[in-house]
Amino acid sequence: MKPFSIAMLLLGLCTTFATGQWQPQTIRTDADFRGLCVVSPTVVWVSGTKGTYGRTTDAGKTWSAGTVPGAEKLDFRDVEAFGETTAYLMSAGPGEGSRIYKTTDSGKSWLLQFTNTEPDGFFDAIAFWDDKNGIALSDPVRGRFHLIATTDGGANWKRLDDKNLPPALPNEGAFAASGTCLVTHGENDVWFCTGGAKVARVFHSGDRGQTWSVVEAPIAAGVASAGIFSIAFRDRNRGVIVGGDYRKPNEAGATGAITTDGGKTWTLIKKPLPFRSCVAWAKDRWVAVGTSGSDASTDDGATWEPLGHENDNSVGFTPAGVGWAAGPKGRIAKFAK
Repeated sequence: MKPFSIAMLLLGLCTTFATGQWQPQTIRTDADFRGLCVVSPTVVWVSGTKGTYGRTTDAGKTWSAGTVPGAEKLDFRDVEAFGETTAYLMSAGPGEGSRIYKTTDSGKSWLLQFTNTEPDGFFDAIAFWDDKNGIALSDPVRGRFHLIATTDGGANWKRLDDKNLPPALPNEGAFAASGTCLVTHGENDVWFCTGGAKVARVFHSGDRGQTWSVVEAPIAAGVASAGIFSIAFRDRNRGVIVGGDYRKPNEAGATGAITTDGGKTWTLIKKPLPFRSCVAWAKDRWVAVGTSGSDASTDDGATWEPLGHENDNSVGFTPAGVGWAAGPKGRIAKFAK
């Protein structure tokens, strides 16, 4: 979706559950980060404004930052990485402002793999099933969401046939807020979530985007700034969506929901959260972050407790629960229990 740029009263009022805390780490850039890929307990990549990417290979003790040559004006809203050396960057922007770059040498060089040629296209996220097979999502073009896919590590990106893709609603789009409005799982599943229209929706494909189904979700929508911003699954059936209205970051309401049937149905969480732009599974809990703070749930999303009041756009974890968050002005923080 076109770009956009209740907080706790006292951190000490957190319940005893919130034993985790965010430990800031240092990177030499003031870029605003939205892309985050936690590859392992030691390897993490981030991406953001001014054509910027960052990487650590020592669990965040040191971070390097760089700029993709020729991409200084691009906003890399998503990054997907495979180890220390291989990573994909996706920029979000109208028309040719949406691009995909790849490095296989730790960022020493970058290959431009894809440039959007649709004037109405605006890419929101990229995701992979494995190091060869991936998919990327754009806002609707001529009434249907625009999806491209690769089966050869990005050497070729081809548009998926949209004949089995339900049409977009008026004003519907996805949010390029954290790179998690589009997610893959297992061998073939892929979901993406939307907002901006009269209702928020979740699309699902069980065959890598060849056929699709769509359901309405109970997240507040109806205006361009509101809807589902992030979707995540801990297994094929259990997942969480979060969002809200980014123009009202402290307003709690219909901002989060859970599923136990692979996204066929969604149930609002009982205690509303403020606006949250990203959610991730962290071994034994869900963690959601946003501009007004972060929260966690240890009962599969039924109830949530505050973790902090930092401004973060993205969050990610390893299967063992080692995680990071990223946000504006070069903010990177590691989660410590």
